[in-house]
Amino acid sequence: MVHKTANINIKNRKVTFEYELIEKFIAGIQLSGTEIKSIRGGKVNLSESYCQFIGNELFVKNMHIAEYEMGTCNNHIALRDRKLLLTRKELYKLHKKVKESGLTIVPVRLFVNDRGLAKLQIALARGKKTYDKRESLKRKDAQRDMDRMKKY
Repeated sequence: MVHKTANINIKNRKVTFEYELIEKFIAGIQLSGTEIKSIRGGKVNLSESYCQFIGNELFVKNMHIAEYEMGTCNNHIALRDRKLLLTRKELYKLHKKVKESGLTIVPVRLFVNDRGLAKLQIALARGKKTYDKRESLKRKDAQRDMDRMKKY
């Protein structure tokens, strides 16, 4: 069964500014029926979300999926914790790195794959210091100026 869906690709723009991304993973998300409908409508906000281990399972917290307009009294809670689906090997690797070196796990983007399933790209990240942020802004401005010069 192939779903014809709009190309859903919701990015967390804050994450590249706030963190240095080390390694990326693709995880499935455990969702209810109205949640996937809201995702297909593009009503998701990843800006304040983060991932956290509870026991041996990884959950995404603070990911806002707006309530489905056509939903009934069985509509979902917008900010509930959602379980991420990864292999045991990936979970072990992430858990070890987070415990050891003080890294964090952040959601980078949410997309719907060709089978119609919602996937979350997460990254193992290290927080940037303020001077690193200024440096990346300078680099971005310089790149933008170079691109402008190439146009003319």
